[in-house]
Amino acid sequence: MTLRCAVLDDYQDVALSLADWSALAPAVDVRSLSRHPATEDEVVEAVGDCEILVVMRERTPLTASLLARLPRLRLVVTSGMRNASIDLDAATRQGVTVCGTSSGSAPPAELTWALILGLARQVVPESTALREGGPWQSTLGTDLRGSTLALLGLGRIGAQVAAVGRAFGMEVTAWSRNLTEERAAACGAVRAGSLEELLEGGDFVSVHLQLGDRTRGLIGAPELRRMRPSAYLVNTSRAAIVDQDALVTALREGWIAGAGADVFAEEPLPAGDPLRTVPRFLGLPHLGYVTRNNYTAYFREAVEDIAAYLAGGPVRVLAAPAGTTGQRPPGQRPPG
Repeated sequence: MTLRCAVLDDYQDVALSLADWSALAPAVDVRSLSRHPATEDEVVEAVGDCEILVVMRERTPLTASLLARLPRLRLVVTSGMRNASIDLDAATRQGVTVCGTSSGSAPPAELTWALILGLARQVVPESTALREGGPWQSTLGTDLRGSTLALLGLGRIGAQVAAVGRAFGMEVTAWSRNLTEERAAACGAVRAGSLEELLEGGDFVSVHLQLGDRTRGLIGAPELRRMRPSAYLVNTSRAAIVDQDALVTALREGWIAGAGADVFAEEPLPAGDPLRTVPRFLGLPHLGYVTRNNYTAYFREAVEDIAAYLAGGPVRVLAAPAGTTGQRPPGQRPPG
């Protein structure tokens, strides 16, 4: 019996070249799908025959309703050790084991600075003008040295962003509900007394919080209005932390100088979404974790996860059926 495995949302068509999937042969037949399935019906049609799925973060949500339509599914491997778009409880009830992989925090921290620098020096409009025969110099850049970098969240990624800000000679402030003065000081930052204080004092406000009940919609119209008209907002965390409609209004009406984002409420971003055309916006198609080293780790560890599951000892487990240890399907021998 050969199991079928599909790698979903392999946009760059690189998954099969970045790991030795042959290590799973002949136990597992692996294929990758580069086109994003937009509906549940498309997912079922594409992978309904699979016992194993490898998914990339939140690209294709595995909801309870979708999982119920995939009765053959036994193992899901997600990139990273956290994926809010997988219904882990439903997976457990359905007898599906969910495993993860490591994920580097440097790539999203680096991309945050790509957005900050792109906004500060108006890189896209100036480059576009150069390529299209437009004006030679039409903007004034914003200096980083001496300005204030306001970090909403100071975890692994936020701390790396803070270090670069200090290297640029910026003043760094930070706030989150659980942030202590000691943690802030250890990262070279000053803890703001409140969210409002953070927003009012920042020249560049960068979001680095996990999405949860307390952070969903945390930045809405009142918060955006508290920012300086000369300030920029950057979000490489989760789109739902910032009210998308309020952000569009803020950019159209000039409440803030501009915004950059790598995350969106719906991905891929629909063709008619206002963020595609709104002024003062620098958007990227969720590239935060899309680097060669990160992808190599994802897919190599996905192979390890599948092999360990088939051997009866799954690793990096996020969810598993009660009373099981990831037993291989009946009649299935481990690879190798």
